[in-house]
Amino acid sequence: MELKLEQLSRHLQGPLAPLYVLHGDEALLQIEARDALREVAQRAGFLARESHVVESGFQWSTLLFANDAMSLFADRKFIELAIPSGKPGTQGSEALQQLSQSLNPDNLLLITLPRLDKATQSSKWFQALQQAGVTIATPPVERQALPAWLNGRLQKQKQQLDPAGLTFLAERVEGNLLAAHQEVQKLALLYPEGALSEAQVREAVLNVARFDVFQLSEAVLQGDTARFLRMLDGLKAEGEAPTLVLWSLNEDAHLLYRVAHGLAQGQALPALLRENRVWGDKQQWVGPAARRLDGPTLRRALSLCAEADRASKGVSPHDPWHVLSQLGLLLCGAPVLPSWTH
Repeated sequence: MELKLEQLSRHLQGPLAPLYVLHGDEALLQIEARDALREVAQRAGFLARESHVVESGFQWSTLLFANDAMSLFADRKFIELAIPSGKPGTQGSEALQQLSQSLNPDNLLLITLPRLDKATQSSKWFQALQQAGVTIATPPVERQALPAWLNGRLQKQKQQLDPAGLTFLAERVEGNLLAAHQEVQKLALLYPEGALSEAQVREAVLNVARFDVFQLSEAVLQGDTARFLRMLDGLKAEGEAPTLVLWSLNEDAHLLYRVAHGLAQGQALPALLRENRVWGDKQQWVGPAARRLDGPTLRRALSLCAEADRASKGVSPHDPWHVLSQLGLLLCGAPVLPSWTH
């Protein structure tokens, strides 16, 4: 059975399943779900606990034996299995399928995995686990959903923050949910229950945002100039290599050029997206971005890519970060300095 993360709390008020699978890259959400399961399992009498991590040389027979064997103290067992790679291999696949068909009623098994692609979720071993127990995804909280997520956390500690304050807080913790959780907890320690002002939040919250080049691409394709500049500054401050940032912006510039050219030739957008291997959320941003930028603008963007490459290699007198900022602004649809458009 597949369960949404927000449904877990209510689910745990009823009978427990013999098997739970948590999969996703969001560490905080996975930790919280795991801790909730541990707590409920302990109350239900699963007092003994075993932990296993699938690393090089892991013997899957160890897991099968743990499932079959009773605890030394005759307690019901809570068995945890972590598969950090998300790839159990041939032996692991067979063991997990066998395990799913012979779950011990005196045990509760929790398997944690990273984010899984569609092919892995369609594999025999994952489908067997899903049929035998409960699978729960712990996906990242996207930027647009972050203010609501923060608001929900604040409400749990009986504090409120207006939309402007939530936006400010989201900007400071974006991309770092563990830090976001810590900052919300800090507000509970610093201020009493009730309404918080934006000034109080500004005084209390550190700038703990952590960005990556994929989030930068998202800001560019959405034409969010302020977010792009904030992320670029963050990446620079964190010591990110300008060549990696250039790789991301260069990919976007060439993608938009190809899609815009195809649209101008009368090709259908869905076909262009498939041809250029644009998948997921990116599909909803590329079309509007390609229509937002005309041919001359995109050609100037390609020229800036070349200039940024020269600057990052030290064969140009220009600061690579400045060139990258102008390139990103151009792709966002914002005006750039005339000297950078040639």
